[in-house]
Amino acid sequence: MPFLYQTFYNFRNIKNDTIDISAREVYFVGENGQGKSNILESLYYAAYGNSFRTYTDSQIVKNGEKDFSINSLFNNEKEGTQKIAIIYENNKKRIEKNGKKVQDRKEIINTIPCILFSHDDMRFATGEPECRRFFVDQSLTLFDSIFIDDLRNYKKVLKSRNTILKNHEYEMLDVYDTQLAQLGLTIQDKRKKAIFQFNQIFGKIFEEITGIGGLSIVYYPSWKEKLEDNIRKNPTMQDVLNLLLEKRDNDKYMETTMTGPHRDRINFVRENKLFIPTASTGQCRLVSLLLRVAQSVFFTRVTGLKPVLLMDDVLLELDPEKRTKVTALLPEYDQLFCTFLPGEPYERYKYDTTKIYNIKGGEWYD
Repeated sequence: MPFLYQTFYNFRNIKNDTIDISAREVYFVGENGQGKSNILESLYYAAYGNSFRTYTDSQIVKNGEKDFSINSLFNNEKEGTQKIAIIYENNKKRIEKNGKKVQDRKEIINTIPCILFSHDDMRFATGEPECRRFFVDQSLTLFDSIFIDDLRNYKKVLKSRNTILKNHEYEMLDVYDTQLAQLGLTIQDKRKKAIFQFNQIFGKIFEEITGIGGLSIVYYPSWKEKLEDNIRKNPTMQDVLNLLLEKRDNDKYMETTMTGPHRDRINFVRENKLFIPTASTGQCRLVSLLLRVAQSVFFTRVTGLKPVLLMDDVLLELDPEKRTKVTALLPEYDQLFCTFLPGEPYERYKYDTTKIYNIKGGEWYD
């Protein structure tokens, strides 16, 4: 099993103690506000070095305290038994892997491949375009550390280009256009390939759950949309440079970069029509849930590894029939961590080896 134990010190409202999480399936059961999600957050934090609930580390510290830490022991298929320690003190965060300081979070991202299912995933269906771009980019960063660098470098170049547009200092535009085109084409190519793979998975499982066929994910790269019809389907560096030059006056007027991967669109389409605007809330919830299932399958197909699944009350809003179907369609996983309210029928989903913890006031009981 990847996760073997986790030790907490001043993390949220969780008691300062060590919890054994070495079972293949672990369920955390308790009323709202008792700390179930905090434990899932700590697992995610160990995997990625940040929280899925806040960008501010100081908000994670237990009330009345100044520092916190978590220590995780896990067994990675490639590297064997590993230890991750994350220490926050004096308003600074330090990440250690096997006692050595990690300089960049990307060094630990591929160590524990966690995939989180949460209520906030609804934004992937109903949110702004940037939410769907984030989902696709996150899917790629789960296994491609070079893509992390591509995104970071693109954002730096974009920020610099936007700054000189806002300041009306245009001397460096040609240089930034070249960098933007090179990095942007790489990002769009990887997104395109990822979405192609997702469409081999997503539409099929959505139909199995709902009986609605033909739903697909469609990618609209910003640069491709802006190019003339006679330009090849895969634009070259020169095509993009010509486009940026053509749109330069508009960028100057708007004082920002109006085309590029940061303006790509990703939509759900069925029978040549947008699906989400007319879908029910339940269908939108299923879209977001099954995107995570597809993400897990995609990860395994690319890497050959099984992920750790973190499911935070995501089955709560589904009717009993769909809950059963979704749990039956869960991809192969190394470990599964779920949170449940006391009245939920979690007994239906458990195995003989499932470990169940009752959570109350940040403490756990067998």
